[in-house]
Amino acid sequence: MRLIILSSKTGGGHEMRAQALQEFCRTLDIESVIIRPLENGSNIYLMGTHLYNWIQRFYPKLHVIYFKFLEIASLHRDAQKIAASYEFLRKVRGFSPNLVVSVHAHLNHGFLDLSKSINHKKPPKFLIYCGELADGIGFSKHWVNPAADLFCGPTKETIGAAIQRGMPIDQCEVWGPLLRMPFYEEIDLKKMRLVCDKYKINPNFPTGLLATGANGVNSHIKALRGLANANSGIQIIALCGKSYSLYNRLKIMQKSLKFPVCPLLTIDAEEMHILLYLIEWVFGRPGAGLTSEVISSGKPMYFDISGGIMPQEQNNLNYWRSHIGEPVLFKNAFNLGSQLGNTYSPLPPRLLKNPGLISDRIKKFVLPS
Repeated sequence: MRLIILSSKTGGGHEMRAQALQEFCRTLDIESVIIRPLENGSNIYLMGTHLYNWIQRFYPKLHVIYFKFLEIASLHRDAQKIAASYEFLRKVRGFSPNLVVSVHAHLNHGFLDLSKSINHKKPPKFLIYCGELADGIGFSKHWVNPAADLFCGPTKETIGAAIQRGMPIDQCEVWGPLLRMPFYEEIDLKKMRLVCDKYKINPNFPTGLLATGANGVNSHIKALRGLANANSGIQIIALCGKSYSLYNRLKIMQKSLKFPVCPLLTIDAEEMHILLYLIEWVFGRPGAGLTSEVISSGKPMYFDISGGIMPQEQNNLNYWRSHIGEPVLFKNAFNLGSQLGNTYSPLPPRLLKNPGLISDRIKKFVLPS
């Protein structure tokens, strides 16, 4: 039994969901592999992903233009026009999957046709998992393809958006959030104490979490300066991802601050799950990956919209408005300190997690009919 996951490193949410699918496959004893056609195929596509991530890091507001271009250009809808399609076909044929699951909007048309072309008599099934939490200006038309065997998403709003764009209702299903495996488990208090000891975190002290995206998008320096200016009596955990430069800057900065700051390089899913249990609030961009984990953990979130809001981020803010209340937005992270005591982000109702359903559906589509 084999499963291919189609993903891309544009943003971090796609990769989080791809990793989650791989973890499900391991528990089900299904062989799986992640293929990234946009990064490992044509140099043109690779340049496009680099441009996406560059805009996300430095000028998020410009994504309005880039998003509209991609919607109109439809670069990956025609299988015959897919650049370096021979390389993609070589990988798919070599793996010979029973099921292909896409977690990226631009891999659901031309790449679907290519995937199914490897065996005309018995083509692999093709599922789409869309991580958008709700409809909005950033819900891409490329998510929807009636030729897919099933369209899945975390919420009924996700499914409604797909049906509105032409996905047949009987080919849609709410799966709940597709999370990495630790997020489906209860907190192990012994492991929590080990994490606190490892990173010198006081579990009894009010704690905030400064999150960072997979591409290093963050406003940590400004946020910490604002918290220092407001004399915040709080402990801060600052996620730095792979950025050693940010980590080193924060290590130096923490010496001059009157409150404890714990900068962390890349952490695993289990540690992230534990940290979200420990903290009082999260400050970060409204991306689908982080927002889904925060809502699933039932913690309030303050949204960093420095540089503007990406269209895709609007979808997640729409979900927050519909289910939780008006999101607390910060155009300038420095203001976080002065507004923390006066502006409260409400506790979100937890997203319904359904790992049993996800496992059942994967098995159903992977097993030979």
